Amino acid sequence: MRKLPEWYYNEFVQTGTDYTDKEEVMSYDRKMQRIRNIGEEVKTMLRLVDPRPDDRVLEIGCGTGEFSIELSRHCREVIALDVSEGMLEYAREKARSRNRNNISFIKGGFLTYEADDELFDAVVSQLALHHLPDFWKFTALKRINSMLKTAGRFYLRDVVFSSGIDDFDELISKLLENIPEDVKDEMASEYILHIKEEFSTFDWVMEGLIERAGFRIEESIYDNGFIASYLCIKEK
Repeated sequence: MRKLPEWYYNEFVQTGTDYTDKEEVMSYDRKMQRIRNIGEEVKTMLRLVDPRPDDRVLEIGCGTGEFSIELSRHCREVIALDVSEGMLEYAREKARSRNRNNISFIKGGFLTYEADDELFDAVVSQLALHHLPDFWKFTALKRINSMLKTAGRFYLRDVVFSSGIDDFDELISKLLENIPEDVKDEMASEYILHIKEEFSTFDWVMEGLIERAGFRIEESIYDNGFIASYLCIKEK
């Protein structure tokens, strides 16, 4: 793991929900399967990243391992990072149960992972970058750029608020109202915690950070005013 100066942001101090407990991780995995269309998200990721059989892919913020496992079916090797040991252990067990043996699960994140000399063909990160304030998002994006081959692909999906929204009070209220009834109470509290304590930013900020970090945004998808997906290509 990379040794950092004392003034660096500590990405191991979790904002939002704490996923150190195995039961909490299992509950999170079940909730995500209910409230998200994981199959469609996987399809979008694979279409944009376009992994090839000899590719080496890095996933930052792998969570319970669902996307790392799917990536591993299409490429040579996946390095999967998370700052939560609870998430990593759960992901390891899931990968073993599905007979996937070309994934290395490593404790680390955007700022602390120490890459080896072999550059990656692609990097993937979903619903993780918002844990960092904007200054550190930029630092993270520059580090991702440095770990990619020239013309390498970076797929980013995260909570990003659309600058075209006129009334964010209305947007957040509708978001909370539309949570499925069977998970409404617990998910509402998690959404509120995210909005109050985590660091999701605006589309114009995120696009600027990505481009200044040396990427070209090849494709962007904005969904419901608060979710964005980007395919970024390393230019420099």
